[in-house]
Amino acid sequence: MKKSIWFKKVAEEYGWMGNMAPYPIKFDGKVWLTSEALFQGMRYDDEEIKEIIRKEKSPMGAKMKAKRYQDQMVVIPMSPQDVENMKKCVRMKFEQHPELKRALMNTKDADIYEDIGNRNGERHKFWGAKKISVNKVEGHNMMGRILMEIRDEYLS
Repeated sequence: MKKSIWFKKVAEEYGWMGNMAPYPIKFDGKVWLTSEALFQGMRYDDEEIKEIIRKEKSPMGAKMKAKRYQDQMVVIPMSPQDVENMKKCVRMKFEQHPELKRALMNTKDADIYEDIGNRNGERHKFWGAKKISVNKVEGHNMMGRILMEIRDEYLS
């Protein structure tokens, strides 16, 4: 049976895979403290809003700041552009942190899932998944798909 890797919290074994993990990313000459902050910032054109998000100390704080300005978003959440931005953020994280790139490659061909736990919202099910039974998973798991796609590029 193929191995499955589930990640949820930063402090857990595979928590480094998530966007909340504390791995800074340099983008356009600025340092973003997490891929979550950069991803949220990429949804806006307004430089002031981007800076407010970038300067936030915690990834959840960055996400909450972004929500405060959602009426000014130029990238629609869960749209094709949003997914491309996520891929870009995740790829930069692994390129700028070679130890994470190696760890991702070491997952070999395991299926990777972002565990949404008991959350049932549309966006949660879009980015992650939840285990319904041994062989049944509910959710689109876009984050897991992105991680596996990038891993497969590195391994080929």
